[in-house]
Amino acid sequence: MTNPHDPYEQQPSGQFEQPYGLQPYQPPPQFYVQQPYAYVRPPDQGMAVASLVCSLIGLVMCFPAILGIVFGHIALSKAKRGEAGGQGMAQAGMIIGYAIVGLWLIPVILWFVFVVLAIGAAGVS
Repeated sequence: MTNPHDPYEQQPSGQFEQPYGLQPYQPPPQFYVQQPYAYVRPPDQGMAVASLVCSLIGLVMCFPAILGIVFGHIALSKAKRGEAGGQGMAQAGMIIGYAIVGLWLIPVILWFVFVVLAIGAAGVS
């Protein structure tokens, strides 16, 4: 005998009746919209490059090393505000610039000392 209230009883077609009116599982529809590609321009780091280059040219002449220090400070402040990149390059340009200016100042100071001593010795005689 067949019980009409038994939800697990097999139907004659070989399929199971879904209890409580449930439907078989169907995955949710996928609505994928491809986003357009956007080119993000890297931040400008020209001042940082100028700082490093001027500081290295300062090995030959002193004045570009001073420019390298100035450009390095400008580039570093822009990099910290997020307006430009190249923070490491700006720091390297400043450090090299200060070192080069320091190396250039040693002979200049020694030359002034020599001139003062020479003038003092000439005036005493």
